[in-house]
Amino acid sequence: MKKPVSSLMYERHGDKVNSTFFEENLIRLLEERDALGLTAMIHEIDALMISVDPGHAIQYIAELALMTPYHYLVTLESEQHLTHVLRIDLNSPDILLREVKDPSLRDIFRSLNEVYPIGAKRPNSRYMGEILRVTDLHGVVDLQQARDFRFFSQDEVRKLELPGNLAVSKPSPYTHNIVAYLERASDETRVYSLGLSTISPEAQAAYENAKSLQTKLGISDLLLPLDHLATRVYSQNREVAILEYLSWSSYYFWGAYNIKDQNSSTNVTKSTHAIPESKSPAKVFTANNTPYFISHLEHLPSPTEIFVRNYGPRLHHMAIAVKDGERHGKEHIDIVVDAISQNGKGFLLDVIGSKEQGLKQIFSNASEHSSLIIEYVQRYGNFDGFFTKENVAKLTEAAGFM
Repeated sequence: MKKPVSSLMYERHGDKVNSTFFEENLIRLLEERDALGLTAMIHEIDALMISVDPGHAIQYIAELALMTPYHYLVTLESEQHLTHVLRIDLNSPDILLREVKDPSLRDIFRSLNEVYPIGAKRPNSRYMGEILRVTDLHGVVDLQQARDFRFFSQDEVRKLELPGNLAVSKPSPYTHNIVAYLERASDETRVYSLGLSTISPEAQAAYENAKSLQTKLGISDLLLPLDHLATRVYSQNREVAILEYLSWSSYYFWGAYNIKDQNSSTNVTKSTHAIPESKSPAKVFTANNTPYFISHLEHLPSPTEIFVRNYGPRLHHMAIAVKDGERHGKEHIDIVVDAISQNGKGFLLDVIGSKEQGLKQIFSNASEHSSLIIEYVQRYGNFDGFFTKENVAKLTEAAGFM
């Protein structure tokens, strides 16, 4: 008989002081989630959903094929969209790359971009959210609806041209992301019920060229699956955004660090199930410590709040793990960054961290196709922790200039 899941058994990390509201309701929500059986029924992140503007998908597939371990698998064609499926393997999340055919098409996801000055310039370019694997779709949805969580109707899912075998949440008021559930046994392949399945000659050619270059550069075996996904939200929404995501998922609150130099905090959540980040990436939430209209009074930096005010609350970066080790006396992350840099992709700063600190990290420039940054992170040996405060401060400062 399986041991009952306990989402409150994990050690807390960090020095960020949370409110009494957060601490009390974190316990209440996770105890309720466990008692209802939701924690046991909701599993890993099966896929990420990203949308791009018309004409950008092929180039973004090439970019991801070069910079990450992802492979182009298939294109699902529906009336208004092309949804390109990228996959590493069934032990790590897929990417569903959604491309609008008609630039004038309007939907709820586009409207989430249009009220923000930079977001509006790329109206269809945004991270949409995650698909979580569940073992009982109807049971999970019924329990979540009883907790007052809202979903698109099946007719709305059809009109939005999202896979018909998903239960899809309404966008979060705090992160603007959606969460979707897909019923699948752990040993079953992933299938997305949407449109006509084809192999796009353009996507295939772009993918093959990028993978050929990746191999030539000698970095194919150094790039590992996703390590974490980092969302940026308004300062006043930090705690509720975390609590909301924990309610939708089977994650727990790992901890938070106050990055005082950048007037922000970085908050980490991880899967309650005993699985590595490569199978279900950590979800990170970053927010200013003070809202923008207070920050200027105290002469404090506001890189996170500036990003959110320009783009809207949304995913900021996807972190790709780099294989620990070195080659010819050069750390793997430095080999990867040098190779990518020499082929036209810029970075926001130099590689930071060290073997002595336990990890090295770097941010790429934001993609012109998705607005997402790629982070590379190499952790050494038995590094005990998720990051260092010094590294996070430097990364946060660098990203403030994007």
